[in-house]
Amino acid sequence: MDSLTQFALGAALSAACLGSKTGPRKAALIGGVIATLPDLDVLIPFETRIDQYVYHRGWSHSFFIHVLATPVIGEVLVRGFNSLKHHRALVWMTVFLCLTTHALLDAMNAYGARIFWPFHPDPVGTGSVFIIDPVFTVPLLAAVVWALASGKWSKGLSRFLAGSLVFSAGYLVWGLAVQAYIHDRGKAIFAAKGLDVKNVKTVVTPFNTLLWRVIGQADGQYHNLYVSLFDGDEDAIVYSHAYDASLVSCVADDPEYRKMLWFSDGFVRTDLIDGRIVASDYRLGLSPTYIFRFAIADYADGAARKITPEPIVPSISNAGTEFGWLGTRMSGQRMIRASEQELVKQTNANQVAGC
Repeated sequence: MDSLTQFALGAALSAACLGSKTGPRKAALIGGVIATLPDLDVLIPFETRIDQYVYHRGWSHSFFIHVLATPVIGEVLVRGFNSLKHHRALVWMTVFLCLTTHALLDAMNAYGARIFWPFHPDPVGTGSVFIIDPVFTVPLLAAVVWALASGKWSKGLSRFLAGSLVFSAGYLVWGLAVQAYIHDRGKAIFAAKGLDVKNVKTVVTPFNTLLWRVIGQADGQYHNLYVSLFDGDEDAIVYSHAYDASLVSCVADDPEYRKMLWFSDGFVRTDLIDGRIVASDYRLGLSPTYIFRFAIADYADGAARKITPEPIVPSISNAGTEFGWLGTRMSGQRMIRASEQELVKQTNANQVAGC
């Protein structure tokens, strides 16, 4: 999730647990700082930009590392604050909650987190909540603002903190439940349209839990289906994107490409753009605006030459149209997504001979 949300979650947890012991303002600041620690892995230098993309949210998000870090951070707090020196167990529990809820929240994004490293090195990502979701964040933020503005602990603040945490936790459970429901609906729609899909992934669209993207992989192509909680299934629009198998053959043995395949569970497409082979993780972002895409090879005359991976910054020139489509589809109204329909046409027109 975004840094503000992670700070707010940690601050709310810490204020709820320690606010009566050390004061709500100090407790909120302690929890907010602890909750941001796992993301300091962004300061670690990586060899390539793809390494940075696939290894972020790695060991620093592991529950096992948090178990080891908890007594260290906990003892610093117990010995550094007189008001906490008789509450060691409570402080340690608070530290552990601030660290692990950060990782757990990240694991509920499509990007995921390696929460079981080193015993299970693959990232875990449900895709049931978007990286920025105001419905989740605002109640926590309101509670934290109250805590930061309060000099003394009060029953009213205690109840508001507890209520915001219960609401936000319930919202995450809601997201998982809706995701499971939409996932089954999406598979049924694919079947009704005669599409033989093998690997289906359902991820939430930006800023909400009402509209979802169901991705179905098939031989030589993948299908995007957008399903709202308020949709009927009769008029569902499926956007079918052909794999460019010839380009895949050019980079299949490239270690950087294989890292992307591993990290995305195979949800990578390749495109030829301005003479370069570009690999995109199509789980993240809405086609064709992918958040993580990299130029990984030069291509000319049927031959590919490996290059240092270069990130391609997404361009959203039609943001107004996209947000309009998002709002319309969230409400269950039918609307063609023009930018994706155009991508389907371009992909079909841009086939190359391969390597």
